[in-house]
Amino acid sequence: MTSGTHRSAEAIGRTALGPRELPSLGEQRAAGELAHADTVLGNGLRVLAVRKANVPTVELRLAIPFAGEDPRHAATAEVLAETIATGTRRRDRIAIDTELALIGGDLGTGVDPEHLSISASSLANGLPTLLDVLADVLTEASYVDNEVSRESARIVERLAVARTQPRVIAREALQRHRYGDHPYTREVPEPDDVAAVTPEAVRALHARAVLPRGSVLVVVGDIDPDAVVGDIGIALGGWQSEQAAESLPTLPDLSGGDILLVPRAGAVQSQIRLSAQALSRTDPRYPALQLANLAFGGYFSSRLVENIREDKGYTYSAHSGFEFTDSKATVQVEADTANEVTAAALLETRYELGRLGLVPPTDADVESVRQYAIGSLLIGSSSQSGLASQLVGLAVVGLGVEWLAAHPQRVASVTTDEVAQAALDFFAPSRFSGVVVGDADILAPQLSALGGVTVEKPAS
Repeated sequence: MTSGTHRSAEAIGRTALGPRELPSLGEQRAAGELAHADTVLGNGLRVLAVRKANVPTVELRLAIPFAGEDPRHAATAEVLAETIATGTRRRDRIAIDTELALIGGDLGTGVDPEHLSISASSLANGLPTLLDVLADVLTEASYVDNEVSRESARIVERLAVARTQPRVIAREALQRHRYGDHPYTREVPEPDDVAAVTPEAVRALHARAVLPRGSVLVVVGDIDPDAVVGDIGIALGGWQSEQAAESLPTLPDLSGGDILLVPRAGAVQSQIRLSAQALSRTDPRYPALQLANLAFGGYFSSRLVENIREDKGYTYSAHSGFEFTDSKATVQVEADTANEVTAAALLETRYELGRLGLVPPTDADVESVRQYAIGSLLIGSSSQSGLASQLVGLAVVGLGVEWLAAHPQRVASVTTDEVAQAALDFFAPSRFSGVVVGDADILAPQLSALGGVTVEKPAS
């Protein structure tokens, strides 16, 4: 190499005869077989235990259906999630933290309109202690007054900030536009509702909703799956109820329609959020739809990114992806843009949706997204934590290790014609609706000129 000579990426990528040919993609390795046990305990809890012994640790994921019709349910559920592991009849917060630290463990919680989730990990030889702590939390959480008050105050502060964030505002607007007052839309509780939550209300919610029947526990790590299932049955033997955990009511199917402009006075950026009905992962056409989505906007080399980010510079980030709920799924398209290019970005997004069906991906395009899809799946399941998270997402909709192991072959079998048909059937612009959140004084004239956009009326 000559000293002081600099060659740009464009120069490196070209030869005297034209663009340098890319090397062919290597052969994709099949996913390895996973030793596992998958069963339902006597208390109604489904347990999926998987051996992955690459490191001497264990990952645990628990998902409890946690829906509620009461508009204030989200607030109480948020407080419960933050305080369920702050003390029990046998252990206070310090004792829980100390026992987990001694086994190299941790435990975290979260809640959304569908599930109360508990994630935990530890050294493999510390699993008995981890299960004992988990059982204690599930059956004996105390929700003492000072812990509830302290965590409620923190949640109120966090929500006050979150509700000013453009992404949160856009998400709530999209949810209302898609599903009205369905409980699924209550993802971020009102701060005033959280401030009004009492310890008694949290204890009552725990008693009626933290239930094993219908819940799923995934354990992945350096374990004997069959033995661990037995250990879990003993450890959680006291977690009992004849009632089933409450699942979210079925969501209505989406239909295309006008995009709603949601005014946000003074905003210098706009949020574009589009959505359409898709296919569940059990549908035979899902692998083809998955590849069509990747080609459209599901990874960095997609058409949408190339158009409105790389070519025109309308946005720093554009993306499309799936959202799975129970037996249904939707596809979302997202982009944040400056006000002056919002209308143009929406126009180009609609254009790319239509072009995907009318000028479908080529064989080379499909092969690229196929390799990306399979590689991403295998990379995501290569670690214990990644595999555990993947499996709990599948288990809550009734799937398991077999689906995960077989999916690379399903993706490998998809033809270019099948991807083209999925693109035409599911990415037609007429199937999409959604919202644009931004300054209506600036955006309304331009978006109205595009057509298919209505302006949200102020609340009376």
